[in-house]
Amino acid sequence: MATDIANILGVEQSGGLGSVPKKKEELGQEEFMRLLVAQLNNQDPTKPMDNAEFLTQIAQFSTVDGIQGMETSLSDLGASMMSTRAIQASSLVGRDVISASNQAAYVPGNEISGVVAMPVSASAVQIQVSDSRGQLVKVLDIGSVGAGIHKFAWDGLLDDGSSIPQGSYQVTASGLIDGSAEALPAFASARVASVSIGAAGAEISLNLDGGDSVSYADVLQYL
Repeated sequence: MATDIANILGVEQSGGLGSVPKKKEELGQEEFMRLLVAQLNNQDPTKPMDNAEFLTQIAQFSTVDGIQGMETSLSDLGASMMSTRAIQASSLVGRDVISASNQAAYVPGNEISGVVAMPVSASAVQIQVSDSRGQLVKVLDIGSVGAGIHKFAWDGLLDDGSSIPQGSYQVTASGLIDGSAEALPAFASARVASVSIGAAGAEISLNLDGGDSVSYADVLQYL
């Protein structure tokens, strides 16, 4: 009898008196069915298991087994999606993107460019370009624009024809909305120099020219 019970429970016995049985860490579907059959075979004939109770036990096990299977499927799906995102992010190296950043890296011969996001129509819209010390170096007059996303670009040349030095610059925007001066959201475009992937792919960051880094999720537009 002891051997039968041990077999049903999936317990390994060493055969020695006083030995400690080892239990399986998980109760699988096969073990569950064997326990259920043993329970039916050894039930009191005068008090048989209620049909509702019998069906409840099966339903409970099926629910748990289904949830475990779904968790495995979701985990596999999440890993696949993360891998796809990492591949997509890696393909951005060498391309220009617009992210939730107003920092622009300028190299002579190239441009400082980006977009201004207009919540409503505005007049006298300007783009201000400042250096790393916060000193204003250029104001671009855009004029009146409607609501929406509007691109801007500057070649980095000053009024005397000289070029601003290579380095990191900041772009801001302002305009008149219903006659009042308002700051407007401005975002600079930047080239992706490399991609960093966090532990287990939990976080993907784009390292931009000029030293700035943004989350892959914060990219607003690919150019």
